Amino acid sequence: MMLCDIGNSNADFYQDGKVWTLSHKEFEHFTPKEKVYYICVNDPIQKRLKTKELFIDLEPYFEFDTIYQGMGIDRIAACYTIKDGMIVDAGSAITIDIMSAGMHLGGFILPGLSAYEKGYASISERLKMPLNPSIALDALPQKTSDALSYGVIKSIITLLEITCKDKRIFFTGGDGKFFSKFFSNAIFDRTLIFRGMLKVIQEAHLD
Repeated sequence: MMLCDIGNSNADFYQDGKVWTLSHKEFEHFTPKEKVYYICVNDPIQKRLKTKELFIDLEPYFEFDTIYQGMGIDRIAACYTIKDGMIVDAGSAITIDIMSAGMHLGGFILPGLSAYEKGYASISERLKMPLNPSIALDALPQKTSDALSYGVIKSIITLLEITCKDKRIFFTGGDGKFFSKFFSNAIFDRTLIFRGMLKVIQEAHLD
């Protein structure tokens, strides 16, 4: 069984415990020989896939307890197997959601690390520099490159700490492993969204 999570930047695949990624451009030339169960937050790609018989859209099959309006299917899938905890999907955007007793209490969205870099560069050429993931967070920076990294990473971590309180944190996404190392109560699971997709496939008896 092949699963595909199509995000804002890439298409992530899962099959037999293996995960791999294609860019949107590479995905245009992808021709499967078997059914692909997918979720998608990219509207142009979603429109194309609706005409392809081997692509099965899982979004209509999710039953999710929330009053949140406009919640992306990728966020729903990430939360789908978690009854209690905070779910952080750190990708192009960083989404944070709180689950309690199987109910979604709400969440919020931050820019991803690459978006922060682009944002700084749009302010001034002097701020056009990569973030440093190894920045020390226990001392104030003494140069601009460190100041940018400190401002971004420290603020994200502090907000996550305030939000999670004593909840377990489930990290996923491209930068999820990086952020998870700052929390003793964290679990990094690259397949979290795929586990949600597998669960809905079983519930809907699609396999």
